[in-house]
Amino acid sequence: MLDGSTPGNETGLAVLQDRVSDPADKTPSSRFLQAELELNAHLRGLTFGEPVRYVYNPLEYAWEPHRCYVEKYCQPGQRFLFLGMNPGPFGMAQTGVPFGEVKSVVNWLKITGEVGHPADEHPKRRILGLGCTQSEVSGARFWGFFRKLCGEPEQFFRHCFVHNLCPLIFMNASGKNLTPPELPADQREALLSLCDAALCEAVEALNVSMVIGVGRVAEQRARRALSAAGVNVQVEGIMHPSPRNPLANKGWENVAKAKLADLGVLSLLSNS
Repeated sequence: MLDGSTPGNETGLAVLQDRVSDPADKTPSSRFLQAELELNAHLRGLTFGEPVRYVYNPLEYAWEPHRCYVEKYCQPGQRFLFLGMNPGPFGMAQTGVPFGEVKSVVNWLKITGEVGHPADEHPKRRILGLGCTQSEVSGARFWGFFRKLCGEPEQFFRHCFVHNLCPLIFMNASGKNLTPPELPADQREALLSLCDAALCEAVEALNVSMVIGVGRVAEQRARRALSAAGVNVQVEGIMHPSPRNPLANKGWENVAKAKLADLGVLSLLSNS
């Protein structure tokens, strides 16, 4: 059995908490980071069996760029939270940023920070951090769309923030990515129940009025979690930009643009 801990990793909980702003600071970014640290602590208590052989948590080894992202862009007044499911191997797993395709993170979002390594790495899935040269299609589509729409990231983050429900990435023995829905039912529910609770805390910390799930699984999970907790927030969804999705390959940007127009988001983001 594997657990989500990283024994000996210098970015353990104590070190991470030292790096978070003063707990007396009640800004959205500090409350958000604190909720993530608490989730990390709970996730370390989980164990995962077959088909999972490797578990990475970029909120530990990539904490520096993740914290840079949150402190730079999580701010009061954001009404919309885009919610992904969990990291991709060449996105957030490398950068600590949701949908974190490296070029977008470095060149557009201007995120910096040192990235370490998980305690146990698959030889075919090494963490290269902000120097990773392989692009993640989902992240390139997601951030590329908003770059074209907004021009500057400040225009996007004036109204929106982006988060993943689950911070962990899972792989089998061959290095194949496993999404949370592919985990055995008992392990999946133990994991997602913790992530659901953390999502509720994050939504209340951010005080957003709408959660937009990126992909049906994230949308459905958010609706279920927030409703069960009595968190009064509208939940909607947009198509996931994954290359695994044939419809996304036929023109994800047009589909996303139409949906965001229906939701009243598009007009707030356009730089024209």
